[in-house]
Amino acid sequence: MENKKVSKFCVNGHQFYKSSICPVCPICENNRLSKDDFLSNLSAPARRALESNGIKTIAILAQFSEKEVLKFHGMGKSTIPKLKQFLADQNLEFKIE
Repeated sequence: MENKKVSKFCVNGHQFYKSSICPVCPICENNRLSKDDFLSNLSAPARRALESNGIKTIAILAQFSEKEVLKFHGMGKSTIPKLKQFLADQNLEFKIE
């Protein structure tokens, strides 16, 4: 079964192609993130997992344990080392359980 990409338009008028039903415009998604923001350095599923749980800054991330973060839908084990490094860069760490 071939996943054919379909042309779509977002509410801002950007044209993009997707083979899934995901409505997220990749152009808007890239424009909304600051390059200095730690979230911009994560995969889209990991970024959405954090954002949907109210985590938009490193300081807020530090209020969660590693175990709690791993339970978020879309968060994978491969993202944890990156998050630990972002925390360490700010002299922070995951909450201890």
